[in-house]
Amino acid sequence: MKQKALKECDYYTCKYAECASGRTLSVVWQCRQQAKQLNVCLHQFTNDAVLEEMKKDYMLQQGGESSARI
Repeated sequence: MKQKALKECDYYTCKYAECASGRTLSVVWQCRQQAKQLNVCLHQFTNDAVLEEMKKDYMLQQGGESSARI
């Protein structure tokens, strides 16, 4: 789930990394907008609904594989 979210939000990850480059403590307030955009994007792919859907898909796959083994 995390890998997919990072892949889907690559644009926002790059923008945040560009802003954060060369900064230390000031990254907190200087890159606040980029961090918020990145978090909004990541949340689309890492929320409870997505997790439940992934669990459901996994269980369906496991059910299909176990019946194929018998």
